[in-house]
Amino acid sequence: MPQLSPLNWILLFTLFWTAILTLSVLIWWTKKIFFQSEASKHSLLEENKWNW
Repeated sequence: MPQLSPLNWILLFTLFWTAILTLSVLIWWTKKIFFQSEASKHSLLEENKWNW
């Protein structure tokens, strides 16, 4: 295995954590949108009890 320069290690480190963070944000975003769509369907079935 060839030796990597310190700059390449830093770039690989940032690329790895950027990919992890991006993946977790995408998973969180899809679950959030799914939850909001379920909540909006549920709220359409219920009558609004607040008079404002």
